[in-house]
Amino acid sequence: MGVLNVTPDSFSDGGRFLDPGRAAARAAEMVAEGAALIDLGGESTRPGAPPVSLEEERRRVLPVLRRLVRELAVPVSVDTLKPALMREAVAAGAGLINDVNALRAPGALEAIADSDAAVCLMHMQGEPRTMQAAPEYHDVVSEVSAFLQQRVASCDAAGIGRHRLLLDPGFGFGKLDAHNLALLRGLPVLVASGMPILVGLSRKSMIGRLLGREVPRRLAGSLALALAAVARGARVVRAHDVAETADALAIWRLAGVQTQGEEA
Repeated sequence: MGVLNVTPDSFSDGGRFLDPGRAAARAAEMVAEGAALIDLGGESTRPGAPPVSLEEERRRVLPVLRRLVRELAVPVSVDTLKPALMREAVAAGAGLINDVNALRAPGALEAIADSDAAVCLMHMQGEPRTMQAAPEYHDVVSEVSAFLQQRVASCDAAGIGRHRLLLDPGFGFGKLDAHNLALLRGLPVLVASGMPILVGLSRKSMIGRLLGREVPRRLAGSLALALAAVARGARVVRAHDVAETADALAIWRLAGVQTQGEEA
């Protein structure tokens, strides 16, 4: 999953793709590099990020989305937590809604239930502005797993089939580094749910803290985390550096490395 942020303030690529033409060109480039889908976002969810109005997010996202749907041969995901934009995005051709709030906003479940779109349910403790202030867990793996299963049950009740769901443990969303590492080690617990697991570890601040690297120097750490996640059963890797991630995964597979659940 290639990341395409049409925002001025995302932590890694904020401001680079505000122009719809540049955004479309970057999306096409990522597809050529190996992206199987593009994740388009118009509101930053980095720690401390302020909320964006529906009108502004709509203005940023919809023109680019319509162009990508016309021009790309892969599905387009829209990263939003606003039910109104979910509906508009699906109507414009989005095949997946990537919701950091796991369809908890009033009307979100209904927006997806009224469509044929897939949805990614992500775990987040708190909300973006305050989520990293003091996150606490007794057992982060079991708590994240329980939350996601509760959201799956809510989708079941709303008539959203499980074949339409992806689950995301939400690395860096209301979690300290120790929580993130424990979640990575415990990823097979989430994989056991039977639904595909999406991970977003690319260029995360955790890499910066663990290795002392600023954002431009986090590629090696991002690739290592991507491989570790896929080894534990992750099915979708959300990445800024698509070409490098695709190459790393291709060589890793050719080398015959087993993934979680594969037989020797």
